[in-house]
Amino acid sequence: MQATPSYLRGYKAFLQLERHLSDASIEAYLHDVCLFLQFMGENTAAEAEDPANKDSFFAKIQYTDIEAFITFLLDIGMNATSQARILSGLRSFFNYLVLEKVIEQSPAELVETPKTRRHLPDVLSYQEILSILQSIDMSTREGRRNRAMIETLYACGLRVSELVSLRISMLYPAEGFVRIVGKGDKERIVPIGKTALDQVLRYIEADRCHLDIQKGFEDTVFLNRYGKGLSRVMVFKIIKKTVADAGIQKSVSPHTFRHSFATHLIEGGADLRAVQDMLGHESITTTEIYTHLDRRYLQDTIHLYHPLEHKD
Repeated sequence: MQATPSYLRGYKAFLQLERHLSDASIEAYLHDVCLFLQFMGENTAAEAEDPANKDSFFAKIQYTDIEAFITFLLDIGMNATSQARILSGLRSFFNYLVLEKVIEQSPAELVETPKTRRHLPDVLSYQEILSILQSIDMSTREGRRNRAMIETLYACGLRVSELVSLRISMLYPAEGFVRIVGKGDKERIVPIGKTALDQVLRYIEADRCHLDIQKGFEDTVFLNRYGKGLSRVMVFKIIKKTVADAGIQKSVSPHTFRHSFATHLIEGGADLRAVQDMLGHESITTTEIYTHLDRRYLQDTIHLYHPLEHKD
């Protein structure tokens, strides 16, 4: 098995310790760098690993090399979204080399990001969410658990990974908040409405307590019938069945409730920064996708508030 070059080992450590990225994200970043180096030539890895050539090799890379690489990705059929993601990975790598004083300036800074079309996420209307919740059989323990899960997804705008890792010790019922551990182990505090909180507490007190809870899951909120934590795949399956039972034709995933949470808040007039904090977005740009209000809503806003609309 070929040894990993030292510059990649150093970069991997940087992503782990400084960026606190997940294993999957780290592997993706490393893959992007290796793909670029392979494009640069077969002997690139050996040249970069040689201490005598390392600095001079990376210093030789120009922004035109990266542009040629992006063009290559286009030629092999890679879409703009994937190209932009790989370019982002290369920027991170060259920024790391700048921090390590291997190079003075990143050649990726001057490369323009491929234009991507932002696809708006599927969103459920409030009535559709009510239909989904009302379709759940509340006469069973699993049904009451599923109701509590879906209400929590929508009430707090959680990712599915955040839902399955939710702990009882992270609930603050008296204050009406939950503590969430999101991407990169970053914590945030999110309000939870009374309706969702009541469903969660009722499940914990009346249903969860009857399970044979396995070691290591004593503090996990949502459990399967065997007393272990639910997998993300299982949550997907539960939601798929529940949506089908409600007769809704849209493609709905756990993330759809997160999208709906944000969209309904923005449409209701919530501050974008507040929504950003609740979603745990690092950049406000990510949150801005939820400002896709429908045309009728915008027209109504103009009619209500623009001074020319009230002119005598």
